[in-house]
Amino acid sequence: MNSYPPPPFSLELAQELLMTHGSPLYVYQGDDLRQTIQHITQAIPYPRTQFRFASVTNGNIALLQIFRASGWGLHANTPGDVYLGLKAGFAPEQIVYSGSNLNRAEMEQILNWGITTLNLDSLAQLQLCCEVFTDRGTNTTPHSLLRLGLRLNLPELTGDSRIGVRPEEFPNAIALTRQQGLKLSGLHFYRGTGINATKAFTEVIDKIIIIAQQLPDWEYLDFGGGFGYPYDHGAVAFDWELFGSELSDRLSRLGREIDLVIEPGRAAIAGCGTLLAQVVSVKWQLEKQIVGVDTTVANLSVPSVHGGYREIVAYAPLPLGVLTPGYRHSLFTTDVCGNTTYSRDYLGKNCQLPPLEIGDIIAVLDVGAYGYAMSSHFLHRPKPAEVLLENGQHRLIRRREDYDVLLTNQVFD
Repeated sequence: MNSYPPPPFSLELAQELLMTHGSPLYVYQGDDLRQTIQHITQAIPYPRTQFRFASVTNGNIALLQIFRASGWGLHANTPGDVYLGLKAGFAPEQIVYSGSNLNRAEMEQILNWGITTLNLDSLAQLQLCCEVFTDRGTNTTPHSLLRLGLRLNLPELTGDSRIGVRPEEFPNAIALTRQQGLKLSGLHFYRGTGINATKAFTEVIDKIIIIAQQLPDWEYLDFGGGFGYPYDHGAVAFDWELFGSELSDRLSRLGREIDLVIEPGRAAIAGCGTLLAQVVSVKWQLEKQIVGVDTTVANLSVPSVHGGYREIVAYAPLPLGVLTPGYRHSLFTTDVCGNTTYSRDYLGKNCQLPPLEIGDIIAVLDVGAYGYAMSSHFLHRPKPAEVLLENGQHRLIRRREDYDVLLTNQVFD
């Protein structure tokens, strides 16, 4: 008999969740999330480490509060990230902003919210930040509390990226900040998006430290994010213990006190999320099963940005009716299709699944990152609800949208 990954929870619970909250449905397992947070935290023994969750991957307040209760702060890419973090109860000093291309009003908003650590990605953004900070007067954040850093752009380390400042620009950046009575005290390094190769991070540690030492007021190293997650459960996973050991060793031998900031995103939250959906159509094209479900690829991350592969498993009951005994336990090549006519609306292609029937439940695994966060109203489908599982109980943490959301902010007669 063939086998495939087991569902994340029982059929009875899946049925109860859909009966209570409707289908499709995002389900997050709080206990799994806490275990992952603990694993990552314990993997880096360096005593001056600060963990900041990259909320671009998931902005649900209930989930952000789990990170806050676990002692993590927040990494913000946008003013919206900061806003959600504050609403989730994070103090401004627990939030690190590392974004790009803010206009003056947005920069003012970031500083008015009390954010004190900002990693800027260009000299123009650094100058804007310094100007806005100085123009705000003396009844605000003291100069001594503002920590400004540069996002590093070095092709041999960061790849072909639009973001960041080249080392040859550092002297101008240092002079710019000092003219305003401020210090340039941080370096932010971002290796790339979703990288599972641990060596890609460990092999550049020494180079990053050498570059950071070009900043005379260097106080913190933000080793960024981009840490991957093995969506294919047979793939190699990022080795947090090896990474933490090597990074801690290098920093401990510096002979000076440097704060370390680590910004896990998908690596921390991807595995705790599942998208449940129900089968609404089944047809066969020769030996291939074509399964239609009541959700859409618009409820998963954009494949061109964050990859298209997700493990899909089915809650297939025991053999039914006229089916040959054991038939439902055989696996067939299956395409799982969404409920739109978009030609690329595939939640999974060439999956190995048992023969399914209308009403069966499927689970798309590992959608905690860039699932709801990148969902859209493409082809005018309202977004699903979100539910949190904790201690065997489930509670709604975001209501399902209805069609009224499609009229929000429209102006018409």
